[in-house]
Amino acid sequence: MKHTVLALTPPFTQLNTPYPATAYIKGFLNTKNVSCFQADLGIEVILALFSKQGLTDLLVPPVSLEGLGLAAARILALRDDYIQTIDATMLFLQGKNPTLSHVICQGDFLPQGSRFDQLEEDLDWAFGTMGTHDKAKHLATLYLEDIADFITECVDPHFGFSRYAERLGRSANSFDELYAALQQDYTYIDNQLVRILAQRMAAVQPQLVAITVPFPGNLYSAFRIGQWIKQHHPGVRIAMGGGFANTELRSVSDARVFEFFDYITLDDGEAPIEEIIKVAPPAPRGGVKNEEAPPLGADPRRAGGALKRTFILENGRVVYKNNSLKKDYKQSEVGTPDYSDLWLDRYVSVIEVVNPMHRMWSDGRWNKLTMAHGCYWGKCTFCDISLDYIKLYEPVTATLLCNRMEEMMAQTGQNGFHFVDEAAPPALMRALALEIIARKISVTWWTNIRFEKSFSRDLCVLLKASGCVAVSGGLEVASDRLLELIQKGVTVAQVAQVARNFTDAGVMVHAYLMYGFPTQTAQETVDSLEMVRQMFEQGVLQSGFWHQFAMTAHSPVGMFPEQFGVRKQTNAVGTFANNDIVHTDPTGADHDAFSYGLKKSLLNYMHGVCFEYPLQKWFDFEVPPTTVAPNCIEQALLADENFDLRLTSKVVWLGKKPLVQPAPLTKKGSTVLLTFYDKKQTVSFKVGEAQGIWLSEILEKLMPQNAKLLTLQQVKDHYEAAGLAHFEMFWYNKPISTLKKVGLLSL
Repeated sequence: MKHTVLALTPPFTQLNTPYPATAYIKGFLNTKNVSCFQADLGIEVILALFSKQGLTDLLVPPVSLEGLGLAAARILALRDDYIQTIDATMLFLQGKNPTLSHVICQGDFLPQGSRFDQLEEDLDWAFGTMGTHDKAKHLATLYLEDIADFITECVDPHFGFSRYAERLGRSANSFDELYAALQQDYTYIDNQLVRILAQRMAAVQPQLVAITVPFPGNLYSAFRIGQWIKQHHPGVRIAMGGGFANTELRSVSDARVFEFFDYITLDDGEAPIEEIIKVAPPAPRGGVKNEEAPPLGADPRRAGGALKRTFILENGRVVYKNNSLKKDYKQSEVGTPDYSDLWLDRYVSVIEVVNPMHRMWSDGRWNKLTMAHGCYWGKCTFCDISLDYIKLYEPVTATLLCNRMEEMMAQTGQNGFHFVDEAAPPALMRALALEIIARKISVTWWTNIRFEKSFSRDLCVLLKASGCVAVSGGLEVASDRLLELIQKGVTVAQVAQVARNFTDAGVMVHAYLMYGFPTQTAQETVDSLEMVRQMFEQGVLQSGFWHQFAMTAHSPVGMFPEQFGVRKQTNAVGTFANNDIVHTDPTGADHDAFSYGLKKSLLNYMHGVCFEYPLQKWFDFEVPPTTVAPNCIEQALLADENFDLRLTSKVVWLGKKPLVQPAPLTKKGSTVLLTFYDKKQTVSFKVGEAQGIWLSEILEKLMPQNAKLLTLQQVKDHYEAAGLAHFEMFWYNKPISTLKKVGLLSL
């Protein structure tokens, strides 16, 4: 069936869920009645490789075993076992063959290569005695990684499950190396890719192919796709956009890039692709043939066609066109992401490492949505806050978000959502949680946050009640001096308190950790590690990841390095990718030296062990002793939240209407027994009859299903209008304190 647009994700991004860019574009084009077909070529290539036929073709013994590693030799020796088990294992990882978990866990079904050497002797600590399915999934993941290691060693050194030829795309200031690689014969993976691409092109017969390149690990394959289309379907126009273009290609000037693409768009893709569709020449009747490329003069791009934030080649030179008068679309106008066409039931869920947050990324299929365009904070000095995808903040209403969630659940059959915000705004998270609860829809969701003071105990309980299972946020350098230099807007103590609130509510917390920020000393790095150690020991963090600071061209540090005490090694601007900047830090520590020790210590802390080790033990060079008090985080957690009576707070009751029964008469008069039932427990208490009747009535008015939430002032007014006295005494007494433990919230 012919479509105007074919939207493609090149290999490779994720095994477990599609990257959402093409679904966003298809959803937008639906609102314009433009036909679009989408495909994730990454998962299609993976499924072709990791199949009985794929391994039969792949695991071919070489003429000579000389130079072959022990691991590869073992896999070839067990060739028949891999071919026999691969289809059943892939079905298991797709959720279609669950009973296979029993034989996988017995240990003699899957052939075991070198990846199994790192297997923990006793996995019960991670999966429990009943965690057969998850344990089997972890073992099956190791099995796939063994095969991937073989591919890398013997077939294609560029291969990786979530990236391909990533090195060629990283900091590629010059196009020379990538261009040279594209002149070589097809690799084994290339052949698989173009075979599938040819099938898609024949079936869809598009006028325009739109390729998203979110990461360096997709770049090479995107160029191979463009190259093949140019050779076999020169009448089809090709556009490239996505995160890589938005950050790396903002100053591209090498004309050779446009041997592979006709257009490279920047930032939000909706308006640019709409303008491209207008100027791209229509496909000839009967489909595009090899010889049917439009003559050069017939290309409307060269006749003054209006484009928006788009690079093209004009008279042999790369030109940036932004002459369209069309405004960017508001988030309420872009439509609901459309996941049709994608192989949603064939993605592969894996458990790579025994870490709860890493599992969120790699296990299970998530519908991806955005609460808000851009970042509501927009001040962090290491971040690309000068670019539109960060600086242009525009939230979506909770009502529209829930509408989109329900549409996507109906389409995909999945109720898990990953909100891919730079940092989800607390007020919108609150509104979304209330809307989810009011609609009584069952969802699971997680997102990225800033560790705002706004995340009180009660807000975290509300988020958990709506289905929030995890949050990730930037603790970054865990040093108050450096956090101020970063303009993070938080302190270490505040991060600990917010993490505690989420943890107590039952929401998993992952911390992004940074080392090597400009002027960071060895002492500050060690002290940061001590802060992290204490947070894990106190149980307020469950997961974390250290990454080394990288200076980027569009961040305040990259634009004004002298203000941060560092120097660029060069001011030269490359003709291809320009983002990562090599710099020198005259006053800082040798940051590279800390990498292994930081990551090794964190791995142990995440497993709940080695808290008693001195920090020096993690490093093979001398480090200064920490200056952080051993109970620093403990003391921060002892600081209570501000419990002052705030009459402007919204009051919410998450429970059900209580059962009200007469109780024996007391000296103070008539009483009633109120009984509250929730999913876990039953709570009862006695109060005066008038107060009991009032409480039963007001709790109904405080439920999220009501159109308007009441403030504490309005609750107080309602109490006094009922002829009751001493509101503060009643509100802070035992009955209300009991209800606060089972769903009465102040927001």
